Amino acid sequence: MGFHKKVIYQLYPKSFYDSNGDGVGDLRGIIDKIDYLKSLHVDMIWFNPFFVSPQYDNGYDVADYRNIDPRFGTMADFDELAKKLKEAGIDIMLDMVLNHTSTEHEWFQKALAGDKHYQAYYYIRPPKPDGSLPTNWESKFGGPAWAPFGDTGNYYLHLYERRQADFDWHNPAVRQEAAAIINFWRAKGVHGFRFDVLNVIGKAEKLVDAPPEVASKTLYTDTPIVQDYLKELAANSFGQDQNSVTVGEMSSTTVKNSIAYTKPENHELSMVFQFHHLKTDYKNGEKWTKEPYNFNALRDILHTWGQQLDQGGGWQALFWNNHDQPRALNRFGNVDKYRVKSAEMLAAAIHLSRGTPYIYMGEEIGMTDPHYHSMADYVDIEAKNAYKALLKEGKSEKAAFAIILAKARDNSRTPMQWDDSANAGFTTGTPWLRPTNQKEINVKDELAHGEIFQFYQKLIALRKEYDVISDGSYEPFGIDIDRLYAYERVAGEDHLLVLNNFSDKTITVPLPNRFQSAKVLITNESGLIPTATMTLPPYATIALLTSEEN
Repeated sequence: MGFHKKVIYQLYPKSFYDSNGDGVGDLRGIIDKIDYLKSLHVDMIWFNPFFVSPQYDNGYDVADYRNIDPRFGTMADFDELAKKLKEAGIDIMLDMVLNHTSTEHEWFQKALAGDKHYQAYYYIRPPKPDGSLPTNWESKFGGPAWAPFGDTGNYYLHLYERRQADFDWHNPAVRQEAAAIINFWRAKGVHGFRFDVLNVIGKAEKLVDAPPEVASKTLYTDTPIVQDYLKELAANSFGQDQNSVTVGEMSSTTVKNSIAYTKPENHELSMVFQFHHLKTDYKNGEKWTKEPYNFNALRDILHTWGQQLDQGGGWQALFWNNHDQPRALNRFGNVDKYRVKSAEMLAAAIHLSRGTPYIYMGEEIGMTDPHYHSMADYVDIEAKNAYKALLKEGKSEKAAFAIILAKARDNSRTPMQWDDSANAGFTTGTPWLRPTNQKEINVKDELAHGEIFQFYQKLIALRKEYDVISDGSYEPFGIDIDRLYAYERVAGEDHLLVLNNFSDKTITVPLPNRFQSAKVLITNESGLIPTATMTLPPYATIALLTSEEN
């Protein structure tokens, strides 16, 4: 089965299930929950990193790419997990963090010790003649993107956390190491790879200041050489597998570049993650702001990417949630009055669209952001740095915390809520991050009495059954109707119309004649049937299928 028909489940190991009571999720915990994953009928699981790491950035600071961090288990645990997932019909996608390593990685430590071979793995530069930093680039986690390289007087580049040193991909040895890491896991039967911050590996050999009023990221994001690196990496590793599934995390990318990354004839990636739709609640493009999302911007972005990738032959990952985003229900739905309907509508909006859907753990039971009360509840370094920066800007503690509460990455990293017990059934110890609303939302209750999980099961089954969902074209529909996100898909004689009400009010939608007697493939409102003029209840979704000769 090709990746067009697959549905991928993202699992954050640290927060999924703790088997030994230390408060941190682990591989044996995942093994214990395979029956649950199998019952959802997902095809592949993307695991966030569980490699050896000091965990300054929750595992995205890798210190050893070929070993399991002891807090998560052993290589024997991984081998058992892989075997049992295969028996359950579920493939594995691993997270490859190849833009940077932890400063505790052996390669960086050898570089610090004076080894010229490994110093060439990183961007190590002298200060400017006036003693200032090599460039004026800003770290994505706040502050300058340079840190002292030991006591040498030089600096190393870190686009992210200070203890994440960026690789210099111009060095052929770095590119060979990257392929070797992938091939190590391929030899263990892994054929799915998600590449972290992939479109920033194309930094120049000579680094220069960003001009005034220009963001430094524009100097190194989506540069043409990224595609050269990808072609080479694919040829030397995952591209040798006919059944490989690859996805690149592409922050601030463009439709044009994403088509190039994913067109089959280019032999680069299966699909891309892009985040433009998740920035529609950023005030003036700034994440650390509190602003209602702009529906028209959201709708237009979804339509632009759906239609233009279709026309250009590219492919994208479809998602609302991941480990770096607050829960979508809080952002785009109504968690107080329409949590269930919001969850189902949001799911249908992407699962019936053109691309490969991803489900982030807990999404399938309608998990929401936690109800935290102070910064002491948060763990993530990005949130802590942002809070300090907001206070420095002059925000009150109350205003700054309200922004963190809305935008922090930890919102999605809270433990999976298995039951309504004190620690949500996640651990017998003290959880590394506190759950808060498991009394209302948990797996046990959802499977016994809920409807969201079953709705996801049906969406997954429909993608496998209908080619118009997995391979149909994409055309926007009803763009003049306020708060309606709708599109038409066509494959052969099949026409699929998907209507989604993104509001807490009813919406009236005139239907084209051919859909007035269409088959209802799925809806979250019992009794909702096609009529000449349809009235969609709050947060309703409906998919209508008809067949006709073109």
